Amino acid sequence: MKIVGILEPIHEFLQCQTPASWLDEAKKPKRLAILLQDHLVCELKAAQTAMYLLRRYACDQESSVALLHWLKPFEDFAYRFNGDLTSLKQAEKLNKSIIGRSDFSHSNIIIDKMVLLIREELHHFCQVLEIMQARGIPYENISASRYAKTLIQHCKTHEPQILIDKLICGAYIEARSCERFASIAPFVDAELSAFYVSLLRSEARHFSDYLELAQTISKTDITPRVAYFGQLEAELITSPDDDFKFHSGSPSISN
Repeated sequence: MKIVGILEPIHEFLQCQTPASWLDEAKKPKRLAILLQDHLVCELKAAQTAMYLLRRYACDQESSVALLHWLKPFEDFAYRFNGDLTSLKQAEKLNKSIIGRSDFSHSNIIIDKMVLLIREELHHFCQVLEIMQARGIPYENISASRYAKTLIQHCKTHEPQILIDKLICGAYIEARSCERFASIAPFVDAELSAFYVSLLRSEARHFSDYLELAQTISKTDITPRVAYFGQLEAELITSPDDDFKFHSGSPSISN
């Protein structure tokens, strides 16, 4: 895989790279458990975000119900500790066609991109869980970092701008994930490094899909909003952060 080619648009898009202070903390063996636990939850949240967009804007009622059933085993595991890796692997695939709403002209493109994204995120969820179990790392329901929540809090509250803003936020989250996987890969063991590198292509595509959708739906140039969220995202990544997670900022303490 040509990592440089994958990362070029990511680095052009992001306004900063991961701080050396975060990498110094992340490569400590004691941080591996929290990184994997948070990564697992992030995969589910990415799937949930895409599913919200599908159900809110793109698909009909019957398809909306089918999507909820698709995600339920993963939410049961993450929030209610029900299920196991074997059952989750069996639940990865969606066994029903998703039908678009006739009153939204962009339904089909959102469905095409978001269904694929969900499928990949759920597969990654299973991969991370398998790695955790092989290493004896238990799954724990941990608190969310400030990162995604803060980005979403700055979205406009009226349509269609709220949708466009959320798509731009999605692009930043996926781009940062891609950049961070590439940044940490040289500092972990060979198995984990190979896994992180294997995620780069899909994360980069998710970034470009979100950005393409935002510009497709918007009737005006999204560049100003992209720049706005880019500055906010960079501040979250570079400013002091006392909660160490996969998308956290520069560690303000080291325990």
